[in-house]
Amino acid sequence: VKPMTPRCTVPKAVPVGKSAALHCHENEGFPKSTYSWYRNSEPLSPDAKSNAKSHNSSYTLNPATGTLIFHAVHKGDTGRYSCIATNDAGFAKCEEQEMEV
Repeated sequence: VKPMTPRCTVPKAVPVGKSAALHCHENEGFPKSTYSWYRNSEPLSPDAKSNAKSHNSSYTLNPATGTLIFHAVHKGDTGRYSCIATNDAGFAKCEEQEMEV
């Protein structure tokens, strides 16, 4: 079963240096969906250290739960975030939401 449009929760504004949690979830898809996050339409690597673009970011992305946690945000984390739920039957994307740091 193809995933439904996931529900995405993105904080509107986060003070520099604070942590932020972004959530993405849908429960119609079977098999269970995995989740990927995008900032300004660029995919966020599940491993912050391996991505040159996000080498300043410290975040943890859990593809199984759809949770993206920034440990200490900085100005570069400002942007439009969206999430895609994917399984063997297809994928679905939530609306982009702005997060300001």
